[in-house]
Amino acid sequence: MARLMVMYKTPTDAGAFDRYYAQTHIPLAKKIPGLRKYEISQGAVATPAGPAGYHLIAALHFDDLAAIQQGVGSAQGQAAVNDLGNFATGGVDIYMFENRDA
Repeated sequence: MARLMVMYKTPTDAGAFDRYYAQTHIPLAKKIPGLRKYEISQGAVATPAGPAGYHLIAALHFDDLAAIQQGVGSAQGQAAVNDLGNFATGGVDIYMFENRDA
């Protein structure tokens, strides 16, 4: 299993971000080929030291890194990537990695 972590920094208008994200972006992202599971954070994002500079974190699960790359490279994946500029006014950090049991 592999994950694509999308970490959205605090937007200029949190209400507008939340509405757009729920109504427009999630439906786009759920069309990415190879997506197995889609999770988002709920409530405030924090660190052990206190509040984080992130508004929301999304975890998209795929079979492996190749599936992430293929999914993001698809027309549906590119539509989701290109949509980020429409609502992620605070910026976004994106990471991908394979999981293993510890």
